[in-house]
Amino acid sequence: MDKLIRIGVDTSKSVFVLHGVNAAGEPVLRRRLRRSQVLEFFAGLAPTVIGLEACGSSHYWARELMALGHEVRLVPPQYVKAYVKRNKNDANDAAAICQAMIEPGMRFVPVKSAEQQAALMVVGRRDALVRRCTQLTNSIRGYAAEFGLVAAKGREKIEPLLARIAADADMPAVAREVFAGFAEEYARLKAQIAQVEAQLKAWHKHNEMSRRLAEAPGIGPITAALLVMKVPDPAAFRSGRDFAAWIGLTPKDHSTAGKVRHGGITKAGDEALRTALVLGATAVVRQAREGRGHPLAWLAELLRRKPPKLVAVALANKMARVAWKLMVSGERYDAQRAGRFVLPTDSVAPRAPRQGRCAPPAAVAFGQP
Repeated sequence: MDKLIRIGVDTSKSVFVLHGVNAAGEPVLRRRLRRSQVLEFFAGLAPTVIGLEACGSSHYWARELMALGHEVRLVPPQYVKAYVKRNKNDANDAAAICQAMIEPGMRFVPVKSAEQQAALMVVGRRDALVRRCTQLTNSIRGYAAEFGLVAAKGREKIEPLLARIAADADMPAVAREVFAGFAEEYARLKAQIAQVEAQLKAWHKHNEMSRRLAEAPGIGPITAALLVMKVPDPAAFRSGRDFAAWIGLTPKDHSTAGKVRHGGITKAGDEALRTALVLGATAVVRQAREGRGHPLAWLAELLRRKPPKLVAVALANKMARVAWKLMVSGERYDAQRAGRFVLPTDSVAPRAPRQGRCAPPAAVAFGQP
């Protein structure tokens, strides 16, 4: 058999398909393995380059294969799709992975350690609990409205609403029992969310990089922890712009024939990380508009000319670039270099809407100062 130089592996729950090529790019290995045969097979091979799709359990297999002396490259699934020829099946997927992994300029996913994946489980559990809590509060509001009981926006209004429901003598007994169950579930979810957030804050306190990131405006303990957990190798990005683009905070490009046309942000990459950065930026913008805090000079100028939501997205982009620089360089956030200054309340008053035109949407092209 000709010497193997790389192998593409299409993984699944129990069936693994291999496609290996030699130096001339000719297929010399086509094989199907059961899950129990994978490590035994690769243990008998000389060290080689192995490509996997970055999907479920891929980080586990990458760690195991690296322990056997192989070099493992995790390829994003969206980049593999372009190399699938004709029909999609396991063999064609393995061949596509084998070809995609040598494409010039290909971007690979860093392999996460077991500790990093364990920390991300805490983040995933928090997201699931928050989603369930949101669903529950929406159900409570919807059912309560059927009996003429409404409450203002905000999760803090749910407990007073439940108290009003319990005190309503005209409420049918069956409905009161259902609402009592909702109240118990809501209290349990709140306690679980508080417990998970305490775990995240404890992790944040024991991580030096996370503590440094939290010193930047708009980046709190949870956002800082998310950045460290979800970006195991910040040096894999060539610049802060690449990092912001990976998160999905840069404008879509629709340019053609020399005409530059930018649209809304791409919203690519990790949604939880992008959401956390935008929420943090929104808090900073709100403080600036209310005359509190110490806004950045460029932020104040942008608030005079642009809608607050657009400014929040621009600030989130800036925060992502700053976070990348802090992670790569090991430096601490320097407020003086950022150009902070105290802003009068009336200097960032909301701009008046133009006559006959609607305010532009939040996710549109923005100029980065």
